[in-house]
Amino acid sequence: MIGTTEQHDTLKQHLARMYGEPVATDVLPRLVELLESYSSKIPEPKRTGWDETDIVLITYADQVYGPEKTPLAILKDFLVHHGYQNLLNTVHLLPFFPYTSDDGFSVVDYYQVDPNSGTWDDLHSLAEEFNLAFDMVANHCSQKSEWFQKYLKGEKPYDEYFIDVDPSTDLSQVVRPRALPLLSPYESSTGEKHVWTTFSADQVDLNYGSPEVLLAMTDVLLFYVQNGARVIRLDAIAFLWKTIGTSCLHLDETHEAVKLWRTVTEIVAPHVLLLTETNVPHAENISYFGLADEAHMVYQFSLPPLLYDAYLNEDASTLNQWMESLYDIPAGTTYFNFTASHDGIGVRPLEGLVSQERLDKLVHATRQRGGLVGMRTMPDGSQKPYELNITYVDALGEPEGFGPEHHAVRFLASQAIMLAMKGIPGIYFHSLVGTQNHISGVEESGIPRRINRRKYERLELENQISEHETLQNRIFHGYQNLIAKRIEQPAFHPDGPSEVFATGHSTIFGFKRTSPDRQQTILVLANLTDKLQSLPLSDPKLQPLTFDLISDQYVVESHGITLDPYQIVWLTEPDS
Repeated sequence: MIGTTEQHDTLKQHLARMYGEPVATDVLPRLVELLESYSSKIPEPKRTGWDETDIVLITYADQVYGPEKTPLAILKDFLVHHGYQNLLNTVHLLPFFPYTSDDGFSVVDYYQVDPNSGTWDDLHSLAEEFNLAFDMVANHCSQKSEWFQKYLKGEKPYDEYFIDVDPSTDLSQVVRPRALPLLSPYESSTGEKHVWTTFSADQVDLNYGSPEVLLAMTDVLLFYVQNGARVIRLDAIAFLWKTIGTSCLHLDETHEAVKLWRTVTEIVAPHVLLLTETNVPHAENISYFGLADEAHMVYQFSLPPLLYDAYLNEDASTLNQWMESLYDIPAGTTYFNFTASHDGIGVRPLEGLVSQERLDKLVHATRQRGGLVGMRTMPDGSQKPYELNITYVDALGEPEGFGPEHHAVRFLASQAIMLAMKGIPGIYFHSLVGTQNHISGVEESGIPRRINRRKYERLELENQISEHETLQNRIFHGYQNLIAKRIEQPAFHPDGPSEVFATGHSTIFGFKRTSPDRQQTILVLANLTDKLQSLPLSDPKLQPLTFDLISDQYVVESHGITLDPYQIVWLTEPDS
């Protein structure tokens, strides 16, 4: 029997909190049998835990393409050719399954690789060089999926897999992420059904009120682990459970489902890490840590808009206040830090952190820089900004134009802040290679998020990153330098202590990181302005921190340090 009696009891408790004791008693043996079926199929892990070498690349499976190989094979070739197997230890592949919309997030078949991206053999080959992270699109699937088509025909058990609601029902309390209808009509064998669709009519929400769905998706999770996933990203997890008359966001049963999957992985694959994707205000976001019994990692969703805000206003005060709130998290958990992803820059995580005036300024600045603004519908029918659709490279640019050197310096400084923060960094492919707004992609598709989802022909990309002193060339090589330095520093271990450093200047952002064994300290200082900034460093404890790891130079003099426009330094003791 796999798992201990105590672990089985824990599984039963999760099920009982979701479905009640009688159902839990019936479902538990089936869940245990499912775990037994995978127990001999899970590959030996390459590693367990985490340390300063953990960096995740976020990318589409078909991100790079060419005439001779599958995109997945070309992606591996590109990364290995540029030495990333020695810099990035994990590749997060955004949904690589057959799909019908949303660039992968409307899954037709959870068990197949989209032939336009490659094969399972390609994925296993990629896993020879990198750990892998998979998306588990847990909340919904495509209307073209076999599951939904059988639901429309009334076939068991699929007749329980989705949620049919009378359209006259009051659903005004439901939190909406999009300005689209919550219910979508479909013709079924018994007439028209109005089915719950949180994100679009092509993305049909699964009914976790049925244990059949929970078992089916647990099988999906274990199948991903069997195929080499070290990290499972739980997409749109906050919307999982629906109870009419509530917000249908962060419900207790949703948290219980995450806890159950945490217990499942601890039994079958204790090396696996769960990452929750909840693009919501900070306090709601970190609730998915639970008591160290839910997610191992949560996205640091407030970081991208706060960094953007700090550089736009040349003011670190809000960033400082937020950072001081980050440290009280359960042991065995950490943050997943990022600045860019396949989605836009979410602004809901700014709620309670910035004024409406500063939020309006971000929205205006995004449009000035060629970006777009996504809206969501409020309960009263009004609309509010939900996300900013823009590449992070262009967010850190200037509408009048920036010379490539200054633009690259400011962008890379924002990335150096992210890389140094407590947690595990995630780098989006387009940040790594310095991609700017893909306007033609938006115009051709009508999809605002395509502005940050460009796909590259391999030779075209190689030419762009190799063209001397262009923006992309500077970012590509500058980012490599940052990563190489970052993974060598014990102070950047995700468990290493962190504290805000009061610079006394709103224009200079600072914080300290310390290795878990207290043998290395790094002081991070970033000039948010286009002017020279001087900072005295009179504290005797800081006086040994004279060497900048980024530039490989001694930069601190007896009076302190002078930072060039947009300069960032990682100060430490020489040879520490």
